[in-house]
Amino acid sequence: MRVRVPAATRVGLVKEPLRLGGVSDDRSETPLAVFDLDNTLSDASHRQGFLERRPKDWDGFFAAAPQDPPVPEGIALVREHARECEILYLTGRPERCRRDTLDWLAAQGLPEGRVYMRRDADRRPARFTKLEILRRLARTREVRVLVDDDELVCADARRAGFTVVRADWVTRSAEMKAAQEREGRT
Repeated sequence: MRVRVPAATRVGLVKEPLRLGGVSDDRSETPLAVFDLDNTLSDASHRQGFLERRPKDWDGFFAAAPQDPPVPEGIALVREHARECEILYLTGRPERCRRDTLDWLAAQGLPEGRVYMRRDADRRPARFTKLEILRRLARTREVRVLVDDDELVCADARRAGFTVVRADWVTRSAEMKAAQEREGRT
């Protein structure tokens, strides 16, 4: 299934609205379930070697993302939440990866939903960028759950009052943790 994607809106992370499939037509009444991608829905472990090189090969890391296998636990959880919630995808991937990301989501048969991505030059830690978006979403909608693998993102979201499921089903390397927190890359 091919999704027509309108022009992006840039505010911190970038979002592109996609049509909601199957929940309520009145989006303001439908709660949101927000899912991370890397190591939550997609298994990025095969790409972590790109981060162990010096210098790190970010182009190679993101170019290999379309080959990520799906993570069964995450896929099941997003499908379960899609029964009652509008699904949103909130990733630290840079905007330049949007086409590959949308193609990967469609190839997995995942529910359609808005995709929020990091602007290409944004290097803030994921816990800041993602919490900023969650707070903005919560001003007008119920955010029922955030599902993410990053411990710091989960801890900060929990402290801010969000319900969180920590996606601990894929082991992250030390390099991936550093990329998420110190380097603001994913």
